[in-house]
This record gives sequence, C-alpha cells and structure tokens, in this order.
Amino acid sequence: MYRILLLFCLLLGVPEVHSATFDHGTWDGLLKTHVRVQAEEHASQVDYAGLAVRRNDLKDYLRRLAEVKVAEFDSWATSEQLAFLLNAYNAWTVELILVKYPDLRSIKDLGNLIQSPWKKKFIPLLGMTRSLDDIEHGLIRGSDRYKDPRIHFAANCASIGCPALRAEAYRGADLERQLTEATGFFLRDRSRNRLNGRVLEVSSIFKWYGDDFAKGWRSFSSLAGFLAGNAEALGLTGQEVQKLATGEIKIEFLDYDWRLNSIR
Repeated sequence: MYRILLLFCLLLGVPEVHSATFDHGTWDGLLKTHVRVQAEEHASQVDYAGLAVRRNDLKDYLRRLAEVKVAEFDSWATSEQLAFLLNAYNAWTVELILVKYPDLRSIKDLGNLIQSPWKKKFIPLLGMTRSLDDIEHGLIRGSDRYKDPRIHFAANCASIGCPALRAEAYRGADLERQLTEATGFFLRDRSRNRLNGRVLEVSSIFKWYGDDFAKGWRSFSSLAGFLAGNAEALGLTGQEVQKLATGEIKIEFLDYDWRLNSIR
C-alpha cells in the first residue's frame, strides 16, 4: 500500500509526507510500572519479577514489532525509525533476561564460550531473524540514516554499568529531548564519569565506541572534543577543558559492571 501511495505522490508531484507512527503504549506502560529511577535519574533498576508476571503483555508488544514490514518502516521519519529500533533493542533485551530470570547474575550468563548473548539470532524484526548486535550495530550504527552517538546512552544492556533504562518508551516526536536527557543523565553520574586529578575517568562505552563520538556529529571530531563539549555535565571547568584539549588531562576507561540491573 505504501509503495502505491508513494508512486501516486511521485506522479502528481506531491512531496512525500512522513506522518506514520508506531504505538509504543504497551512498552511505555511496562517501563513506567517496572523501572525504578535512582540517583537523580543517573541510574535505574528493573523489576524483572514484575515484568515476568506481565510477560504476555511484553510478548504482545514484541509480536506487533515483528509485524512491521520494511516498506512501512522506511516510510517513517528517521526519528520514528530510531525510536522504534531503540525500543525494540531494549524490549528484546528484557525478554532475553526473562528467559532465565531469576537464575542469573548477569546478561553474560546467557552466552557461552562460542557465542555471546548479543549474537544470538532470536529476534523477528523487519523481515529477518536478528540478534541484538544486528539491531545495534547493523540497523542503527551501520545505517547512514542516524549517525547519532547518543544512542549509546539509550540502548540498555541490562547491566549496572549501562546507562539507565528510561522509564518511558522512546518516541519520534520526543526523541531529540529524550536523547539529550539520557546523555546528560549518564555523563553526570560520577560512578561512571569523573575527573580524578589529571585523569578523566569515563565509562568503557567511550573505549568501545570512541569512533562514534569522533565522526563529526555536531562538529565533534574526537572523543576528547565530545567530552569537552559536555563539560557542564562532566563538571569540568573552563581551565580543565583546555587541559583536556592539550592532553594535560588524560582519558582513562573504568571497568564495566556487568551485574544485572535488577531490583534487589
């Protein structure tokens, strides 16, 4: 249907309109009920036991995600597409945890020596059976459509070291605000990012995905430039920003806490 409508618009010279949205209401309700925000929104804990009780609701949401066809997805605005993919990643991560919960201490327990949990292909999405890595590194990071490093503060890996799982669904209309807030919340968390003398200690996220923060997004051409551009959130003074730029302040990466982000 969309292709027919698109052809009709092209023939008439009518500009293509991106107005379609996906209803993330079920996922939004689950998050609002079962995510406990902590420490001025720097972190969150997840009520997996409560989500297990409502697993049918989660499965219904995942089923509806799987029903979306590629042509329909492509007809959406890029912000709506990215919100859809971030919600899909987070919701399928929760479903993966529920497969074994409460008998696991970390999402890593769901992998083995041969295959990590992020490489398991168990997600029906956009016409293929995909892994979590396929969503994050293929559909999101591997696409030329988005190019937004803030996705690393929105995709949640069910671990304490991760940026907080947001207590609401991502939505295209609100995505710019949501990503900006998620970035600020994470960078203000001194357990993950802090100045220690002449060393700026930051999350290992910046080690694994440092190139994403140096690809020219909003004129940032290096990881140091991105961090300097977020000096207020990191608590850096103007003098400290200058020292970061000249290399007088070094960047080091903290160990990542892979323990499950569950409510104890």
